Amino acid sequence: MSVSEHSTSSTQHASHQPQGSVRTLMLGAVGVVFGDIGTSPLYTLREAFLPHYGLTPDPATVLGLLSLILWSLLLVVTVKYVLIIMRADNKGEGGIMALMALAQRTLGNAKRLRYAVGILGIFGASLFFGDSVITPAVTVLSAVEGLEVAAPTLKHAVVPITLVVLLILFLFQSRGTARVGRIFGPVMVLWFSAIAAVGAWHIFGQPQVLAAFNPWYALHFFVRHGAHSYFILGAVVLAITGGEALYADMGHFGRVPIRAAWFWLVLPALLLNYFGQGALLVANPAAAENPFYLAAPGWALYPMIVLAAVAAVIASQAVISGAFSVARQAMLLGYIPRLTIRHTSSSAEGQIFVPAVNRMLMVLVMLLVVAFQSSTRLAAAYGVSVSGTMLIDTLLLMVVAYNSWRDSRRWVLPIAALLLLVDIAFLGANVVKFLDGAWVPVALGILAFTMMRTWRRGKMLVAESLRSQQLDLDVFLQSLAVHPPHRVPGTAIFLSPNANNVPHALLHNLKHNKVLHENNVILSVRTLDAAYAEPEERCATTDLGNGFKQMILRYGFAEEPDVPAALVRSICGTQFDMMDTTFFSSRETLVAAEHVGMPMWRDKIFAFMARNASPATDFFRVPGNRLVELGTKVEI
Repeated sequence: MSVSEHSTSSTQHASHQPQGSVRTLMLGAVGVVFGDIGTSPLYTLREAFLPHYGLTPDPATVLGLLSLILWSLLLVVTVKYVLIIMRADNKGEGGIMALMALAQRTLGNAKRLRYAVGILGIFGASLFFGDSVITPAVTVLSAVEGLEVAAPTLKHAVVPITLVVLLILFLFQSRGTARVGRIFGPVMVLWFSAIAAVGAWHIFGQPQVLAAFNPWYALHFFVRHGAHSYFILGAVVLAITGGEALYADMGHFGRVPIRAAWFWLVLPALLLNYFGQGALLVANPAAAENPFYLAAPGWALYPMIVLAAVAAVIASQAVISGAFSVARQAMLLGYIPRLTIRHTSSSAEGQIFVPAVNRMLMVLVMLLVVAFQSSTRLAAAYGVSVSGTMLIDTLLLMVVAYNSWRDSRRWVLPIAALLLLVDIAFLGANVVKFLDGAWVPVALGILAFTMMRTWRRGKMLVAESLRSQQLDLDVFLQSLAVHPPHRVPGTAIFLSPNANNVPHALLHNLKHNKVLHENNVILSVRTLDAAYAEPEERCATTDLGNGFKQMILRYGFAEEPDVPAALVRSICGTQFDMMDTTFFSSRETLVAAEHVGMPMWRDKIFAFMARNASPATDFFRVPGNRLVELGTKVEI
């Protein structure tokens, strides 16, 4: 029913702006946006000194790693996301699907390029779903593993405790984050303050680690350790996981609050903690076993474990919420089936709950914890999906900058080219971990990509099949004028993906009931590739005569379609009385056929997805007591 449509409106006006003061939005951003990257100090330096990298925590090596982490945060997160990509907002919305839609719009009618950009965006979103599975598992497991430092005898309880925490987290999703959202910010402020204080305490004892601000130490690291040292980037990338969330959550908090929170709190706290862990390793190389928890004073170890566990839950909550948002965008753009969406807040539009996505993530995350047993093994699987998504973000940014940013592309494109090399380096260093677990997010990404492409292609085949069976609307109206049927009082609205043809529901109603209503509307709902529809493009109505109107409702991919509300509010110029209006819709029964459209296995996947999709009438909030559904068989 919902099809993607090119929008010609500018991205520079009518942007969606989050409500609230900058200080309030900053606090919310700290609690939601920075959870993932803010918990990376739990495991980043620990992973860098695992035996398979062959590094020893001597001062030169520690300074080299700190310099790599520092410049990765500055180049990838600060320059790329905070300063450049956040300028590429799609009417205030961010995220890879929004960037894909924006890039496609800048390409105009270049169908092949739009298709290639669409493939990139879908694959990036697929990798994001893989990241959504890995992040809760590795983050919560890393936090709970602090018990091994405090009480080694509790090592056997780490996995069960992690599973319980994750189970509570996923079960809580149905209640939404509206009730506790206001405490997320203060908790994460406490977290960043605590890790900054611990780091500063150790830096005071070993101030020489501050020399790592000089990029020479990063270069010297590679010279000293040879070609093999390239693969350490597979551990360094853990420091920037979650960086893409700054852009993805821009629609919720706005560009200015996110930037302010990053520069004034998050970045300084992260650097202080990483450099503090480095100072600890310089003083005590044996602390490489778990530098984050061993950096904490003895009296603060248990409170730090509790705080880390809470921060890990908040970080996981942010990733899960992000998966819900990406799923909704993909749904509205026509890449996945319509799923049930529940709003968990009456004031915050972005707070939603998607039960099907939540169940899928819960099962996959808990299976990963059981299968890998430790965050160290899980960290080997981490990084591929993140670096892949970041690489695609850079490519899409270059498309937008080249086609839209006439004034700034001369400096943005060279910087983007440099960042592309950095992304390729990170991706290459992570791909070598394929057999150690990196295959997991890759497999999840390929599975999600296959299903998204299958759904998109299947919907196109269904639309083509229906069009081949439909009558031209003009011919139909001419025949009605010659042979007018019996009319009954009221208004009939026929939902159809194509407003230029006669809907199957209209033909079946006329064939079986032998009547037409006095007023008939052929209604099509379309999703724009912009985040929000402009008021002037919201609705288009054409009077066809003989009691018929053609109506097109348009929504942005960040909006919730509500057809009855739009009709009652007279958005289309005519006010509808819902008690005198009946909606008609056709429900397709799919039949997989050989040598037609897709291979048989994809036909079966598409049919399975269609059977489990939420009906279009539910998705568009059509009341069940005003709905008549008529069946149609479609061969694909």
